[in-house]
Amino acid sequence: MIDRRVFISAMAGCLLAAPRASDAQQAGKVYRIGLLDGSESDAGRQVRWNAFHQRMRELGYVEGQNVSFERRWAQTDLDRVQKLAAELVGLKVEIIVVSGGAAAIAAKEATSTIPIVMTSVADPVAIGLVASLRQPGGNITGMTSIFIELAGKRVELLKTIAPRASRIAILWDGTSPGSRLGVQETEAAAKTVGLTTQGVPVRSPAEFEAAFATVVRDRAGALIISGSSIFFPHRKHVAELAVKHRLPTVANGREYVEAGILASYGPDYPDLYRRAATFVDKILKGAKPGDLPVEQPTKFELIINMKTAKALGLTIPQSLLGRADEVIQ
Repeated sequence: MIDRRVFISAMAGCLLAAPRASDAQQAGKVYRIGLLDGSESDAGRQVRWNAFHQRMRELGYVEGQNVSFERRWAQTDLDRVQKLAAELVGLKVEIIVVSGGAAAIAAKEATSTIPIVMTSVADPVAIGLVASLRQPGGNITGMTSIFIELAGKRVELLKTIAPRASRIAILWDGTSPGSRLGVQETEAAAKTVGLTTQGVPVRSPAEFEAAFATVVRDRAGALIISGSSIFFPHRKHVAELAVKHRLPTVANGREYVEAGILASYGPDYPDLYRRAATFVDKILKGAKPGDLPVEQPTKFELIINMKTAKALGLTIPQSLLGRADEVIQ
């Protein structure tokens, strides 16, 4: 694992080198790019995609001039994401850019020839999208969020914030292979620091209330949210339930903390989307996706919500506040 990270970090510099904008264009050519997101089109998601579009413009691709985007939102519906992937293939787009594991899997099942660029898949090797990060092979490349590998960091964060909790619950997406793997890694990390765990799967937002009731009934003292497109658009509701049941909760992205979750640790997601645009540029210039190593994050964020901490009656250690990238008051 260490060797893989070192390799990817070394490759990041050359992959991120931006070519001149004029090189991105062929006279009279309008590239058609499919954008497939497994979640919903909310403000938090748009911030990420805006970073992608900004980088595309910097690379010389201007919507309406030399590029058009076919945007598709699956609304966290597995059947819908498969239909939308097939639809994009039918439109014969040059590239499909995907957000999330479900969208990536659906795109791979829909085509083995159209290049697919990932913006933020948890572990593309473990869920069978690519052969390896160094040599992905096939028609898929892009960015991994290493969500699973960061499980230990989130356990450490939760233990620091809620030192009295001896049992933690893990709220995870029962439809997502990546979320399941995240649970396994979280359980292993918790065991090393003497915490017991309780996995609570949900398959739709309609199950949130029952899931929290289970967590409370089984006397978990804190909660970790395993990243998923199911939770993301409903993060405010999840945050309200966490506060209602007085559960210190840690997630994987700043959007959750902005919605009221206590804390998060994870990659800078807009940066992942920006870097995904560079893959699109290279592929449009003739590179084969299977030859472009998958990249890992280089920027990470620790975000803490002090308003939520006060509502839960928690005192956040000054040492942790000093390390935070942002403290929301």
